[in-house]
Amino acid sequence: MTDCIFCKIVKGEIPAKEVARSASAVAFHDLNPQAPVHVLVVPTTHFHNAAATESDDGERVLAATLRLAVRVARELGLADAGYRLVMNVGAQGGQSVAHLHVHVLGGRQMTWPPG
Repeated sequence: MTDCIFCKIVKGEIPAKEVARSASAVAFHDLNPQAPVHVLVVPTTHFHNAAATESDDGERVLAATLRLAVRVARELGLADAGYRLVMNVGAQGGQSVAHLHVHVLGGRQMTWPPG
């Protein structure tokens, strides 16, 4: 998708403060952090959201994206205290960019319900 901001970040066309990269996903700091640590993990392959991953390829991409999210949380020192992984789907779910992504949130006590 040529006009997707996350696709452009993945390709290096838009700068981002990158945290980690795998063959299948890229992690970078959110520009509008909602916690002391707020990183976005996006697959290098464009999927509109988690609901669009209902295929073998989508399943692999989703797994690889979550795997990088967990790795990032560990590398940023969140594993012992805990952290939150969030995927928003659709407008009412809070999705603001139409590219599958996982929010890694930590560094403070998370509350419930979330919103």
